[in-house]
Amino acid sequence: MDTTDTITLTGLRVHGRHGVFEFERQRGQDFIIDVVLTTSTAAAAASDNLADTIDYGALADSLAHIVAGEPVNLLETLAQRLADACLADPRVIDTTVTVHKPQAPIAHAFSDVAVTIRRSRAL
Repeated sequence: MDTTDTITLTGLRVHGRHGVFEFERQRGQDFIIDVVLTTSTAAAAASDNLADTIDYGALADSLAHIVAGEPVNLLETLAQRLADACLADPRVIDTTVTVHKPQAPIAHAFSDVAVTIRRSRAL
């Protein structure tokens, strides 16, 4: 039986220093990360064993390390790095990553700025 399921991590808030302006890199700001992983959860459902699924706690640690780590200019670059981390687990078929920057330096009232990318495993 072939199954494709999703595991979703929403609202991971991490302080980072990304942006094109020097003040963004000095002060930093919160970034909010959402990821959706396409995978099969059939083995984990049958075994009830964490080793048979994506450990979302470990994934959150990995993503937080990237966001808190080396600064980049663009959300697109940060999203790609996060997608690469998601795809590092061979059980992940594809991933959708959204990086929110709710404190972006925009001179108008706004709720959120976000970049969403979808990446698939190279076959």
